[in-house]
Amino acid sequence: MKFVGVLGALTVTTAIGLSVVMNRADAVGADPAPLHGGIALERELDPGAYDRLVRRSPAPVAEPVVQTLVVGRGDTLMGMLTDVGVDRREAYDAIEGLKEAWDPRKLKPGQEIRVVFLPESPLAPDKTHFQGLSIATDVDRRVAVNRAVDPAGTVAFSVEEQVMELTPVTAFRSGVIETSLYEAAVDAGVPVPVLWSVVRNLSYDIDFQREVQRGDKFEILWHRMTDGNGKILREGEIYQAALTISGDRYAMYRFDEGEYGPEYFNETGGSVRKALLKTPIDGARISSGFGMRKHPILGYSRMHRGVDFAARPGTPIYAAGNAVVDMAGWNGGFGRYVRLRHSEGFKTAYAHMKAIARGVKKGTRVKQGQVIGYVGSSGRSTGPHLHYEIHRNGKQVNPLKVKFPSGRTLKGEALARFQAVRDDLDMQVASLRAETAVAQAEPPSSQ
Repeated sequence: MKFVGVLGALTVTTAIGLSVVMNRADAVGADPAPLHGGIALERELDPGAYDRLVRRSPAPVAEPVVQTLVVGRGDTLMGMLTDVGVDRREAYDAIEGLKEAWDPRKLKPGQEIRVVFLPESPLAPDKTHFQGLSIATDVDRRVAVNRAVDPAGTVAFSVEEQVMELTPVTAFRSGVIETSLYEAAVDAGVPVPVLWSVVRNLSYDIDFQREVQRGDKFEILWHRMTDGNGKILREGEIYQAALTISGDRYAMYRFDEGEYGPEYFNETGGSVRKALLKTPIDGARISSGFGMRKHPILGYSRMHRGVDFAARPGTPIYAAGNAVVDMAGWNGGFGRYVRLRHSEGFKTAYAHMKAIARGVKKGTRVKQGQVIGYVGSSGRSTGPHLHYEIHRNGKQVNPLKVKFPSGRTLKGEALARFQAVRDDLDMQVASLRAETAVAQAEPPSSQ
């Protein structure tokens, strides 16, 4: 039998669905008149049965109320919580607890926040209190803060991280460039972030804006991270990539030497990272090369000791390498000008800027790829462009022809381990390349 409810009397349901009603005296051994056709079920209950039934009966559970909030532009977590009725003090305490695992200032438009309220009791579902919240901070990570009350009645919020274990699967794409590397790679199914990572790492040796031609080839091997159902949640690490440009092959292999962590090396074990980038600007065209030319303003021929890149005003200009700022400010006909001092006797100069990036001033350190200014037409200039110079041991050299110093080169035992990894990756790529060729050669199914 099961307990249904107590409201001054006790209703008992038998195994065959027969209900009987008794008062408390019935349950403790009184001798009432038979009920429901003379069946006196209450006599089967020994003294104290009523109390035991009440104790065994599960208490009604108050179901939580969950509100899903979507972050809009300009929203703050505090504002969103108070807008749905969370007490400001409790909202503050919850946010402080959240900071132990994640910075709430990283909220992005479109991100979802689950806010949990708990009714005070099942009999008063409309009267609720704030129980906590959770935010998906990544595709495989959720951070939650939960309300707790200690024996003294003090409310506190504890933080909890939930991390999903992802499974890597191998992906391989290759193709031939017809119009651009971007179009060919995207058409082949290469995710844009993966493509840009390859471009960044090989841009020390390849000028992607000018050297890539129709008929050049590419291949990329990387991992995709999936959940338990095989759904792709994130693009993983690139393990091997190669571009064949005008017959010359440029490859990169991921290798973890141990001391420095994973890096990319070329076929001979040299780091693909060089001291300086070939081009410190994206999406530009060369408007004037290195050498003698007729000056467009002065009207006579003189040596042009740099390369001009024509680009839209405001286009970011990047530091060609790690450096200390040697000069930043107005420099006569060069207009707004930055000069960087690199290692091994190299300096780079950037002229005619619209603006110098905030924080870039003499004596500060900058990293390779950091924005140091924006394309403009200041000084003696006929239009928006970047004038870029490379100085080596005090002499100006052609930025498009100089051989840049390479990064680290593997040696000894580390080189031997790299060669084994390189050969294994090349075998994987060769096998996948053959499978791809077979799949492309097979006629389409008639079904």
